[in-house]
Amino acid sequence: MIKSELEIRTFIIVEILEHDTTQVAGKTIIRKTKGNVTAVSFDSDDAFTEHTEPVDVFIQVIEGHVRMLVSDNSVDLGVGQSIMIPANATKKIIKLNSFKIISSMIK
Repeated sequence: MIKSELEIRTFIIVEILEHDTTQVAGKTIIRKTKGNVTAVSFDSDDAFTEHTEPVDVFIQVIEGHVRMLVSDNSVDLGVGQSIMIPANATKKIIKLNSFKIISSMIK
């Protein structure tokens, strides 16, 4: 039998991390030189600061609702909705309730 070097993993994305009322929780799913995919859970009273990324960012909501401020534009997203944020655009996430997102940074 030929053993493959390919690692295959399966999981239920909304169960990959739990809500934490004391802090933002994150788990990197894939980390490569060309980009990262990270699951983020947010249930605390902490706030995200406005910031930029030098790469394009794709965000998909997998649980809850979130408001994104992107270059002074407000966008509300719910489960299954996504947003593509261009590199160097200012962005801030505002908690509407507990939520989980997948953030993919593409270089």
